[in-house]
Amino acid sequence: MKSEAPQSRANKTFFIIFGLLLFGSIFFTYYRIMIQKNYVVEAQVDCDPYTQKCFVWECDPASTVPGEACTGDPEEDVWYYNLAKRNAANIPLCDPEKDESCAPLLCEPGEKDCEEIYCNEENKLEQEVECNDPVEYAKNNPPEEESAGDEEAECEEGDVECEAESAEDASGDEDSLDDSQTDPTQTDAATPADTTPPVN
Repeated sequence: MKSEAPQSRANKTFFIIFGLLLFGSIFFTYYRIMIQKNYVVEAQVDCDPYTQKCFVWECDPASTVPGEACTGDPEEDVWYYNLAKRNAANIPLCDPEKDESCAPLLCEPGEKDCEEIYCNEENKLEQEVECNDPVEYAKNNPPEEESAGDEEAECEEGDVECEAESAEDASGDEDSLDDSQTDPTQTDAATPADTTPPVN
C-alpha cells in the first residue's frame, strides 16, 4: 500500500501538468488566431493581362462540375489571376461589392507579411496552369478605344441639378434639329404680272 501512494501521486501530477499544457496551447492558439489575427491569408485575385504576367485558368471541356465546366462565354471560361498574401490583422472589414474603395488584399508600402505573386516558370507548376504574356495578349486583344463624344454622362439618382442640365441639353438639341430642317432663305415667289399687251 505504501508503494502505491507515491505512484498514484505521480500519475495525478502527470495528468495535471498535461492538462495545463493542453489548455495553455489551446488558449495561445485561440488568442493568436481569433484575437490578434496573427496569420497570413492567401487568395486568388483578378489580374490585368495587359500589364501583368498572370496565371491563366481555363475551364475543363470534359467536366460537368459547375465552376469547372465550360459555359461558352470566354469571360467565364478563362480567368486571369495572381496570388495575394496579407496578414489577417491588416485586412479591413469591408465589402468590395458594396464599397468600390475597398481593397482588402492590397498591400501598403513597406507592409510586412504582404505580397502579390505573379506567374513564373516555377510557381505555375504549383498552380497547374500557364502564364500569359502581356505583350502577346495586347497584340491579340487590342483594347477598345471609346471616343469622348460617344460617352454620355449619367446622372446619379436624386441629382436634380444634373437632371435639369440634361433636360436643357436635350431641349437645345431638338431646337437645333428643327432649325436645321427649316431654310429661312426660302420665301414664296411672287407671281409675275401679266404684261401681255391687249389685242385690238
